Amino acid sequence: MARRFLLFLTCIVAFFPQSISQDNQSFATRSRLIVRIDNILQSQVDTDKIPGAVIQIKKDGHIIYTNAYGYAYKYNERHQLLNPPEMMSTEHLFDIASLTKVVGTTTSIMILVDRGRLNVDDPVGKFIPAFNSKDKSSITIRHLLTHTAGLYDWYPLYYRSKNKEETFKLIGELPLKYPVGAERHYSDLGFVILGEIIEKVSVLPLQQFMQENIFLPLGMDHTTYNPLQTKKFTKIAATGPGNPYEKRMVYDSSLGFTVKEIDPKSWNGWRTYILKGEVDDGNAWYANGGISGAAGLFSTANDIQKLVDMLMNRGKTTYGQFISEKTIDLFLQKDKFKNGLGWMMDNTNSFMKNAPEGSFGHTGFTGTSIVVVPQSGISIILLINRENMGLSKNGEYYNVGPIRQQIFEAVMAEGL
Repeated sequence: MARRFLLFLTCIVAFFPQSISQDNQSFATRSRLIVRIDNILQSQVDTDKIPGAVIQIKKDGHIIYTNAYGYAYKYNERHQLLNPPEMMSTEHLFDIASLTKVVGTTTSIMILVDRGRLNVDDPVGKFIPAFNSKDKSSITIRHLLTHTAGLYDWYPLYYRSKNKEETFKLIGELPLKYPVGAERHYSDLGFVILGEIIEKVSVLPLQQFMQENIFLPLGMDHTTYNPLQTKKFTKIAATGPGNPYEKRMVYDSSLGFTVKEIDPKSWNGWRTYILKGEVDDGNAWYANGGISGAAGLFSTANDIQKLVDMLMNRGKTTYGQFISEKTIDLFLQKDKFKNGLGWMMDNTNSFMKNAPEGSFGHTGFTGTSIVVVPQSGISIILLINRENMGLSKNGEYYNVGPIRQQIFEAVMAEGL
């Protein structure tokens, strides 16, 4: 009914433009955008491409649109339709996957830099002795933040470690795969190490530092690691049936992730049940107890918005300056690889294609993404639980890249 009304309103606006005030024109533009967004996301749900989604769009300090689509939990591990499926709501927590890198870890490093506890050009070896080795001594915190440290793109750490202490030690012992600083190769391992640095500098467990210094001050009371450890959270979107794609990464050399020293059959702790409150990422779950600088956070669109608002307001919040403008500028300055510190800023990426200069964002493997366009005062938070569909026949999860791109293009095209 709402969609029909908005379509009707859009037609009226188009037919009588001369009789509409500027405020009404703005309302009509937003109404038209809502229709476009609804068409994009609801069609994906209706055609069984994705289980569900939550979107939130904000412009100049005002929420333009927030809505939930489809289901938070639709299929069991045998891809059987639940009876009934669990409806999606804007209150559902999502496994935000690699958004952990920016929402939690990058923000933590920003805070420590802002307080003078470390410098982005400090050598990692200053905090982690294993990085004082000949091949790693030139690696800095900046290299870790920009994915230019030369570390493995990915490594099944849980084959050789079972807790965070063993994981940190293992990463320090692994040889480099690329020259330091010469190339950008997106790597979870660098952000795992950033998590270790945060713990060493703050002398607090990673989750405690984030809770006390980010989530509590910003009012992000639905953001946490391991949400099942408290009865507080009852609405959590389901991801996939264990880690079938990650298992494929270990076994299938055609994907380019296998490592010669790992015998795929030497470990068999794979989860095969639907994950609902357990982090999907294998290294975070199996090797780090669900808590990692690379993945592991669960959050809602509304909570993520609070962090985005702080960044959009150049570090300011209702209660004062949360992070200095100087530090904000440092982290949101493009490097030679067209990205910031932690944040992606390359506008050739499809999820923020052709975004104005200064735009930044990030994506998460589970289907999550953030795009921020300071020049236009716009932010887009899109959370999709794509993995609950399971793997397709070709062994892949459904590609939500085109959805992200369509949403971004729709928002930018309307101008609001």
